Amino acid sequence: MSEMSLAEEEYPTEIQDYLLAFEKSVSSVDDMLKTMMSVSRSELLQKLDPLEQAKLDLVSAYTLNSMFWVYLATQGINPKEHPVKQELERIRTYMNRVKEIADKKKAAKLDKGAASRFLRNALYEPKPQSKVAKKTPVPAKKKKTH
Repeated sequence: MSEMSLAEEEYPTEIQDYLLAFEKSVSSVDDMLKTMMSVSRSELLQKLDPLEQAKLDLVSAYTLNSMFWVYLATQGINPKEHPVKQELERIRTYMNRVKEIADKKKAAKLDKGAASRFLRNALYEPKPQSKVAKKTPVPAKKKKTH
């Protein structure tokens, strides 16, 4: 009896679909890593402002720890009981902080004067003028005194 290769073995369709999706994901990660590795880190950091540098560092750390999570799972180790879980949570906390800073930075760019002019003009509705001659103002009523 000859040995069958893994590709020649028959699997249920669902498993085959999962394996193909996994292979596609791994290939996508590989392409992304090749792109990131094609530029030196120092060269890349020079092109980024400090906030973007922080985002890059956090995404890199999160990605590496996520890959380690997958590695642990492939070795039969429960990653939920490993310190990598706390590390991923810590990185997520910093990612949220960076997001808050980025959101505040975007909000600060709002030109309040332009925004108020825009709203004033958008909400302004001129009073319709009748084609009949303009009415003369009615004099104010006198106050009654007792």
